[in-house]
Amino acid sequence: MVKRRQFIGGLTALSASYLLSACGGGGASGDGSGKTSDASASPGSSGSANSPGTAANPATRANADAASSISIPPATSITDNTGAVWTLSQGSVYRNGEKAQDTYNVTLVLWYGSSIYHEGTGGQFYQWTGSNWVACNDPRLGGTSADGTTLPASPYIIDKAGAIWTLVNGSIYRNGSPVGNTYNVSLVLWYGGKVWHCGTGGQYYVNADVAAQWLACSDPRLAVTQSPGMFYGMNGHPDYAYTPQQLVSILKGMGCTSYRVGCSSDPTQLNAVVNLAQAFQSAGITLLVMINQGVYDANNNLLNGESAAYSQGYTVARTIASALKPYGVTLYECGNELTRQNATVVSFTYAGTKASDFNNANWPVMRGVMRGMIDGVKSVQPSAQCAINFCVADVGAADALWDGMQPDGSGGYPTVRWDITTWHNYEVYGDAFSIGTDGAGPGFDLPIYCKARYGVPFIISEWNTGPEQTETYRANYITTQLGEFYQNRKTHNIQAVMYYVLDSGDETYGIMLNGSPLNPAYSAFTSFTANHPDN
Repeated sequence: MVKRRQFIGGLTALSASYLLSACGGGGASGDGSGKTSDASASPGSSGSANSPGTAANPATRANADAASSISIPPATSITDNTGAVWTLSQGSVYRNGEKAQDTYNVTLVLWYGSSIYHEGTGGQFYQWTGSNWVACNDPRLGGTSADGTTLPASPYIIDKAGAIWTLVNGSIYRNGSPVGNTYNVSLVLWYGGKVWHCGTGGQYYVNADVAAQWLACSDPRLAVTQSPGMFYGMNGHPDYAYTPQQLVSILKGMGCTSYRVGCSSDPTQLNAVVNLAQAFQSAGITLLVMINQGVYDANNNLLNGESAAYSQGYTVARTIASALKPYGVTLYECGNELTRQNATVVSFTYAGTKASDFNNANWPVMRGVMRGMIDGVKSVQPSAQCAINFCVADVGAADALWDGMQPDGSGGYPTVRWDITTWHNYEVYGDAFSIGTDGAGPGFDLPIYCKARYGVPFIISEWNTGPEQTETYRANYITTQLGEFYQNRKTHNIQAVMYYVLDSGDETYGIMLNGSPLNPAYSAFTSFTANHPDN
């Protein structure tokens, strides 16, 4: 095996044997960081690099303050920036003449980036924390790879978890182990917090949360041309006291070009949304209607199987689309947070990046009602666009629905194919462009993933901070978030971002209350829209 210090200076022809271990693993016998060992060195025995407790030869002693990278060997000791002297004797690491925990079979001690590391014969590196050793990569490899790093142009990719990816003879390896059954791979790409690859046939794949799973997609770097005119959106409710004409005036005053409202097939509610649609059509404001059909019946019982759920979704959606079609409504969101119901998610604490985060037994009901709503709309308006919305980091649910999979990994079921991906991104869920940071695991760029995976526009149909925040905090959050959304709208295919909500009846979420602006949040929103045109 090529030693790791030689690996750094001579990366030319890669093979699987050159792969490095990732951070996080504990030391195993023989790797240099055992907790119990019979291999205690005799400090003065023959062959020791430097006897602990004795002064190092000035000609070979290295001072950590004088260089950014020092190693034993060739140096015989290292003095760190606290004045502690590190030595290596009989495969064990010493600090000021005493063993630095119970190490053995150590081949290298390294000072790098103001930290002490050691490497064992197994090639695993460990970092000294001040009291013990923690497994890590060779620090000289660097940290997480820059966005856009590719193999074979680069010898390796380091992901956010510290795992090292290499390409060997057309196959992909992660920490020395094959990642699925890959072959004829011509390109491996690190982009948006995910690993992607392309084969000689030109098809791209993305590595899912399950390490060995590759899902078909497009090149995530491709920009998508989108039509301007509905980027700044607002949420509302059908039972507002505002007249449709008042809403038009309020939205135009805020610079909003789109509006999201929920609607059931109840005649009173449906008529209210029809009146909105009439006023919005003439005002040129895009209306996104959320079809408010869930997985439960009127008695709050789970719908009885996929077929019954499909029929219920179809009937409700067809009724709503039939009423709204004459007034130019062409965008429908089929359901609201259906992946985050008691019946559908295993635990609300799960990030949703794995299909197994969701309820396998009740999955067909959710899938059925989603399919029914899409087909119900299309039966009336074949050219209408239907969206499915998700929360937190629910790509595990989205992928399974798109591919006709169950949460248990079985396949061959009906697929759910939507025209727009919609997502709810409240502050507590984490940054949409690095989602997962506040959930489970390192963050990834959610809109980039969805753009490449599903190939349809992306809408953040609800976003806000928490209800407990002050108006000053909320104003700063609005400015920051709108800035991030606006900057990424074209590269990420973001069609609209819809603030929740216009009026919540109190000061928890609303940006207005009974027709009066809530400042400074209201002013922050209107100032941004005025200075950043939707084009």
